[in-house]
Amino acid sequence: MFKLKLAAIAVATLGMHAAGAAEVEVLHWWTSGGEAKSAAELKKMVEARGNKWKDFAVAGGGGENAMTVLKSRVVSGKAPTAAQVKGPSIQEWGAEGVLANLDGTAKANNWDGLLPGVVANVMKYKGSYVAVPVNVHRVNWMWVNPEVFKKAGAEVPKTWADFPAAAEKLQKAGFVPVAHGGQPWQDFTVFESIVLGVGGAKFYEDSMVKLDPKALSSPTMEKVFDTFRSVRKYIDKDAANRDWNLATAMIINGKAGMQFMGDWAKGEFTAAGKVPGKDYLCLPAPGTEKSFTFNIDSFIVFKQQAADAPKAQSDFAAAVMSPEFQEVFNLNKGSIPVRSGVSMAKFDDCAKTSAKDFTDTAKGGGLVPSIAHQMAVPASTSGAMQDVVTSFFNSNQASKDAVAKLAAAAKTK
Repeated sequence: MFKLKLAAIAVATLGMHAAGAAEVEVLHWWTSGGEAKSAAELKKMVEARGNKWKDFAVAGGGGENAMTVLKSRVVSGKAPTAAQVKGPSIQEWGAEGVLANLDGTAKANNWDGLLPGVVANVMKYKGSYVAVPVNVHRVNWMWVNPEVFKKAGAEVPKTWADFPAAAEKLQKAGFVPVAHGGQPWQDFTVFESIVLGVGGAKFYEDSMVKLDPKALSSPTMEKVFDTFRSVRKYIDKDAANRDWNLATAMIINGKAGMQFMGDWAKGEFTAAGKVPGKDYLCLPAPGTEKSFTFNIDSFIVFKQQAADAPKAQSDFAAAVMSPEFQEVFNLNKGSIPVRSGVSMAKFDDCAKTSAKDFTDTAKGGGLVPSIAHQMAVPASTSGAMQDVVTSFFNSNQASKDAVAKLAAAAKTK
């Protein structure tokens, strides 16, 4: 993702704090209504422990703008106390030698006991905690308008083999079978759910996480592309560049039957006053009921010169993992708590299902990181693979050719 000059790294590890009360400067991109409200709650919790919160919000780009600013700050020797990052980026920052250690906080608060092993490992660099997780988004959701299916006389597909028959009935009844936005990340989001549903969790891990050449070049991957093409047939001609929330609106308004999108889509249904189980259904994407692709927001902490910085960072990390913040943030965000033991009483049925599946798949081996949302492999690699998927989606390429191109893209560093 990036390389920092060694001289700059040396300076960055000595980022300065203002004198007096321990200052916690937090770089994040929580600027939307619910997210900003959650950031304000976290600020209260951190300041209640005697620290001074310095907000460093960078809007836009889904975090890309924030990462640009962060790199500039670290290179100039002004690393913030904490910064929102996720997935392999944690390992890349760890390799630069600029991150602080949170093992003491993690041990005192039993993070190893509260987090699934696959999640805890993402938060560690060389066995030590350097990041704290905030939440869990489930990516492999299918959002369904049950009234549309009823009018079309169609059954909601449970497997990808069931999909064509259901989509055909929806289309003949005058509905758009699949609500979709023709943007690369949305294409890749659908694609990863097909990989998971067609091949299973082990195949997904082999191909999308381990980037095993045999899995990437296998007949199963060719079947994935064949299935992906069949989905493309049932997307309307106006899908190009449509934002994901506008695709969700098609489900809400009864224009389309289903959408394959992460649980952030739930916020659109909630805002429209829709009730899960009645007005809409939240179901695992076909064939993925025993699996869970996760997307996790998290914060890394940077080495600081100030003597009181470690305590301030510990206070910050403990607050993020506290049941109180886990509840308020995830109620606002549409995601679920990443730590166990948080009451789900205030959460809706979709969140309760997600929480149960998160726990069950962690035990059963079906919990896997989302490649479409940069949790599985470095951004350069996932970006190259995403380009192959989108190119296939918008062309008449043979599936076999796409398989070869995907395997080649997986070698991108």
